Amino acid sequence: MSFHPYLFFGGTCREAFTRYREVLGGELVLLQFDQMGSADGVPADRVGWIAHAALKLGDDLLMGSDDPVADPFGPVRGMMVNLALGDAAEAQRVFAAIADGGTIAQPMAATEWSPAFGMCTDRFGTPWMISAA
Repeated sequence: MSFHPYLFFGGTCREAFTRYREVLGGELVLLQFDQMGSADGVPADRVGWIAHAALKLGDDLLMGSDDPVADPFGPVRGMMVNLALGDAAEAQRVFAAIADGGTIAQPMAATEWSPAFGMCTDRFGTPWMISAA
């Protein structure tokens, strides 16, 4: 059994997943709505929106898409993407990059359970908890 977060965006999925790949590495696959069969049903203002994004990082997978019915689209609520990295320096690097342009809820700091732990919401509205193992 495995769990894979699936994130929804309101037109910024390509930009978000491109940024996540820049920060985290991995293999990124993007499929647009207008590339799937007939593009007749895709409104002109949503051509280029992502129907499915997959960022493969080793055995892990982060997925998402632009939500074609999200109007208006707001920030994600009630969940966080939890990312555990191998060491404190890498956790701090990733936290700084993910938090850039977003908001920091808890600055990166040592805790009882991790040498580096922080929480932020990125500029795309996705909340993150980032820590060192």
